Amino acid sequence: MQVHGTRLHYIDEGPGDGDPVVMVHGNPTWSFFYRRPIRTLSDRYRTIVPDHIGMGLSESPLDDAYAYTLASRIDDLDHLLEQRGVVSNVTLIVHDWGGSIGLGYAMRHPGRVKRLVILNTAAFHLPAGKAFPPDLTRIRKSFLGPLLVRGLNAFSLSAVRRCVTTPLSAGVRRGYLEPYNNWRNRLAVLRFVQDIPIDPADRSYDLLTEIEESIDQFQDLPVLICWGMYDFIFDADILAEWTRRLPNAEVHCYSDAGHYVLEDAGVDISMKIRTFLDDHPLPVSAGSATEPHDAGA
Repeated sequence: MQVHGTRLHYIDEGPGDGDPVVMVHGNPTWSFFYRRPIRTLSDRYRTIVPDHIGMGLSESPLDDAYAYTLASRIDDLDHLLEQRGVVSNVTLIVHDWGGSIGLGYAMRHPGRVKRLVILNTAAFHLPAGKAFPPDLTRIRKSFLGPLLVRGLNAFSLSAVRRCVTTPLSAGVRRGYLEPYNNWRNRLAVLRFVQDIPIDPADRSYDLLTEIEESIDQFQDLPVLICWGMYDFIFDADILAEWTRRLPNAEVHCYSDAGHYVLEDAGVDISMKIRTFLDDHPLPVSAGSATEPHDAGA
């Protein structure tokens, strides 16, 4: 489908009348990250998984054709779900940047979102006293950022090593890296890092503040948190912030899993998600009756 005049790829699998489960990925992943939960859920649930613009199998426009910002990402998700007729009984599964994007959508449409699954992500500013990783600061601020990320693909190459505790197979590494195979296709990876809202002057800072302030309204929703504790960015401090804000959440920690928690513990987490959804059924709604298909453009 087209958003902002750009082709956005998405997966839409499962029964058209099933409760919609929307999975929102981060950087530098794509819908490939969610392949296990898609397989586990799509016999009963309608699984909708977009590739963000510039990521995965979506088109990679230049800056003059697309604003690579948090606001644009939320707009894209909103547009996709409207076009697919998904306007009620939404379950969000979010990871990495998907937390801010997915909770940004929930902030716009709180009545549509009925369950949350949170995987090593944030939707709020860094907790007080927590330092921003210096490696990311260098990418954001240094003239070397474009060379490292777009020229050498260093961010994606580092991620497939540092974000897991169990080495990925060669095929899975290729799966993560293949979409980011040239200078142009790595633009979104760089822009995601540059758009992280750290300083009040950053263009997405105020929007993240709004999203952060909206989280309390979801305290009474069923929430499942599955967390890889061996994460050098989204660590125990970030998890503690989630549990402070959503004190009724069901929490499962994986001491031997990294940031790509669905790689290190994906089989178990996918089954926990399935059990969580089955244990928290939603009222029947006509809001998700559009017939699904497995890929869109």
